Amino acid sequence: MSAPLILLWHRRDLRLTDHAALAKALTKSSRVVGLFCLDPQILTASDIAACRVDYLLGCLQDLERRYRQLGSQLLILQGNPVAEIPPLAQALGAARVFWTLDAEPYAQTRDQAVAAALRERRIGVETYWDQLLHPPGEILSQSGQPYTVYGAFWKNWSQQRKAPPYSPPQTLAGLDTEALAGINAIPPPSLKSLGFAHAQTPPLAPGADPAQARLAWFLENALADYQINRNFPALDGTAQLSAALKFGVLGIRTLWQGCAEKFAQSRSDEERASIQTWQQELAWREFYQHCLYFFPALAQGPYRAPFQDFPWEENEDWFQAWREGKTGYPMVDAALRQLRETGWMHNRCRMIVASFLTKDLILDWRRGERHFMRTLYDGDLAANNGGWQWSASSGMDPKPLRIFNPYTQAQKFDPEGDYIRRWLPELARFETADLLRGTLTTLERRSAGYPDPIVDHSRQQQEFKRRYAESKAARG
Repeated sequence: MSAPLILLWHRRDLRLTDHAALAKALTKSSRVVGLFCLDPQILTASDIAACRVDYLLGCLQDLERRYRQLGSQLLILQGNPVAEIPPLAQALGAARVFWTLDAEPYAQTRDQAVAAALRERRIGVETYWDQLLHPPGEILSQSGQPYTVYGAFWKNWSQQRKAPPYSPPQTLAGLDTEALAGINAIPPPSLKSLGFAHAQTPPLAPGADPAQARLAWFLENALADYQINRNFPALDGTAQLSAALKFGVLGIRTLWQGCAEKFAQSRSDEERASIQTWQQELAWREFYQHCLYFFPALAQGPYRAPFQDFPWEENEDWFQAWREGKTGYPMVDAALRQLRETGWMHNRCRMIVASFLTKDLILDWRRGERHFMRTLYDGDLAANNGGWQWSASSGMDPKPLRIFNPYTQAQKFDPEGDYIRRWLPELARFETADLLRGTLTTLERRSAGYPDPIVDHSRQQQEFKRRYAESKAARG
């Protein structure tokens, strides 16, 4: 008698190494077949990015190859998962369907519907958290409540034991030719066949090997100096693994283990401080997912009361100038050009441009959040929403009026103007001091085809503070 068939439904876990649900499935059967469903609810969403779909498809091709190498298959479906997955599982005679959980509101609703439809067909369902070191509900306050302040979350999170990576499978058993012939699976589609196209060049190629190689490089060459270099966008000082973590081609336990090993080997307080700083960034990623899980309304609007009906500007010209990198503030525009050309932006720059949109242009943060999701190849709802609400002062942030001066930020974090010159080559010939301080003359700007500043930073930050004070008073 053959081993029972288990289907492993992949979503944000496009790998076979260090995989929680796969490891659990293999304790019950060696016959594990992968499954991925191209969900039109996601592919036709208003915040989808073509470069993100392209990265996803590349990861699927890599995953399909790895399944074949181990003796099994990755079945790709296209359609509503609730309508597609249960009948497929029944037709194949699957005993169980395994998958890993997700903090996003849509994913939770979808998963509940798929699970109910499977159980109606008497097919077992097993789910596990996999993309977080500590899933929602594991890091709570002494009163048993979810944290709404990062500092307290980090203090608890950092003291908890982190699980080691799961061992990779050596072999898998799959479906025979006859079974494959009777199902409605498709080969990995092309980007064009799904109706997408883009001209961006993201920094990380799709698939497990590029992610593993980048992690190895970062641990060996950049982690020890991360605390300082992470803030300088002209340097290659960050991990740039956000897309790999978003789609799960790299296991979070694998990443943490490499980090912990480097900490154990470190020889100086400075190096240990850099490693802990990176660990804090990983905790920020988990904090935002916990927040979204426990407070799903964050996906639609602000957390803090003064921003429930904040009087944002509605200047469409300003928004278009910001989106196109034509604000007249070189550091802001360089970052938005990087986003447009690569589908990625350095984290320091994400904070700068978000602060500029919300505190200088006084435009609704949700417009910036949507633009990022439509452009980023690593776009993640929890991280993107959390970062924008942090910058807008509308989220879970004990310092609500943090405002970045774009000129001061440029002077501190691009002191030689290298980042600005890379992404704004029309300004390359000008003096560094003029680029950083905003002292280019109107004549110089026009000669380079570069605009004058669309707003005055000092005046606008005072206006934002005035509106915030009025909104806060109105809320009592």
